[in-house]
Amino acid sequence: MDWDKLRVFHAVAEVNSLTNAGVSLGLSQSAVSRQISSLEKSLNIKLFNRHARGLILTSEGEILYKTTRNIFSLLHTVQTKISDTKHAVKGTLKIATTTAVGTVWLPPRLNTFFSAHPDINAQFILTDGEVDFTMREADLALRFGKSKNPPPGMIHQHLFNVNLKAYGAKSYFKKYGTPKTVDELSNHKLLIYGGGAAAPTDHVNMLLHLGAKLHEIREPFIQLPSAFGLLECARSGMGIALLADYIARDYDDLIPLFPDISHPVSEMIMVYPKELVGTKRIEAFLDFIRKEAAKLKVD
Repeated sequence: MDWDKLRVFHAVAEVNSLTNAGVSLGLSQSAVSRQISSLEKSLNIKLFNRHARGLILTSEGEILYKTTRNIFSLLHTVQTKISDTKHAVKGTLKIATTTAVGTVWLPPRLNTFFSAHPDINAQFILTDGEVDFTMREADLALRFGKSKNPPPGMIHQHLFNVNLKAYGAKSYFKKYGTPKTVDELSNHKLLIYGGGAAAPTDHVNMLLHLGAKLHEIREPFIQLPSAFGLLECARSGMGIALLADYIARDYDDLIPLFPDISHPVSEMIMVYPKELVGTKRIEAFLDFIRKEAAKLKVD
């Protein structure tokens, strides 16, 4: 099978357009069309259906596209490894992480990493879902999960445990007093994860019933579907919130309540493909994250 024709086919399948594929390949539309027609003739199958809105892959075309997609993904990995020499730490890092980690915990720490590795640049993908490593959506992911029994071909490394604790601002406690026991939460303004969004964990809103009377559910003062939003509301003195300890401990204006009460919800893990083991820029970031995680001492 002709490699040039496969390369052209893959480019067309990516954008469903002869014209746009030609632009990315530096070829005319007619040249792209000839390559596709030649490939279809050599395979004796139709790869695309032509529509007014563009091209749509046939079922046979879908099969071929999945194959070329895997080939190009593997080539990207090989190219990445080749570009990393033994003594040079450089290139682009594609890092996927959760919205909370990527907007609150990680940014204040990144300058340390990039100051030590000025030849590395990064692209961050903020998502609370999974990423497709086979499609090179990311080189590595920093997310919640389990470090044990990773999928085939993947490495899961434990960084630290994530616990939920009640926090409030000094300004809030100065104005409303500090609850000494959990039943006193009924007399305070509670900041709760909600507003129509699915809760990230079953225990994220336990302040509504912790220490409450039987069958009592406290009324929240504010419901907000954002961990960062709850953090900022708590810091501004608006009430008491249940926050992840690894984030809240960075802020001196927040005071933890009930030191004997916390709820472990997950692990923070680093996820990356085995095929990237030994890649210098990956190893540099892993080493940096491990050191930052060790500083937390929250396990």
